[in-house]
Amino acid sequence: MKSSWRSFSFAILFAASLLNTAHSYTITVDAHAEECFFENVEADTKMGLTFEIAEGGFLDIDVTITGPDGAVIYKGERESSGMYTFSAPTAGRYTYCFSNKMSTMTPKVVMFNLEVGAAPQAQTGNKENEEVNHNKLEDMIKELGTTLKTVKHDQEYMQVRDRIHRAINESTNSRVVMWSIFEASVLLIMTLGQVYYLKRFFEVQRVV
Repeated sequence: MKSSWRSFSFAILFAASLLNTAHSYTITVDAHAEECFFENVEADTKMGLTFEIAEGGFLDIDVTITGPDGAVIYKGERESSGMYTFSAPTAGRYTYCFSNKMSTMTPKVVMFNLEVGAAPQAQTGNKENEEVNHNKLEDMIKELGTTLKTVKHDQEYMQVRDRIHRAINESTNSRVVMWSIFEASVLLIMTLGQVYYLKRFFEVQRVV
C-alpha cells in the first residue's frame, strides 16, 4: 500500500514538474500606448506566447517579440488572437510587446500567457538518473503532463472566447433595445403629429 502511494505521489510531482513555467496576464493597453514584458532565458530554451483580445474596438492589436540583440523574432499587425512558439537562439532578455498605437481613442483588453520551458541543462540531467527513470511509468507521466498542459490551455482559451462572445451579445442586445426605443419614439411622434394635423384640418374646414 505504501509503495503504491509513493508511486502515485511521485507521478503527481513529476507531472507537475513537466509543466513549463507559465505566466497568465490580463492587461489594458490604452490608445497610442504600448505594453512590454520581459523574460531572461538561456540559449535553446523553448518559449511561447498565446494571446487573445477580450475587449476594445475591432478586437485587434500589434504584437512584437524581439531578442536580446534587438532582432525581431515575430511581428503581427492588427491580430485578434494568436499562438507563437520558438526556441531562444541566444541567452538574454526577450521582449514581448503589445502596441495599441494605431487606435485613436479605444483601449484594448489583452489576455495572454507567457510560457518558458526548462533550461537545456535542467532537461538533460545525468546519465544515471536517465537510466533509472527511463521506464513505462515515466512515459505515462510525460504524456499526462502534456495532456494537462493542453487541457489548461484549452480551458483558458474557452474562457476568453466565452467572455468575448458574452460582451458581443450584451452589446448587440443593448443596441437592439436602443433601436426599439428609437422606433417606438418615432411612431409615437408620428401618431401625435397626425392627430394634431387632422384636428387642425377639421377645424379649418369648420371655419370655412
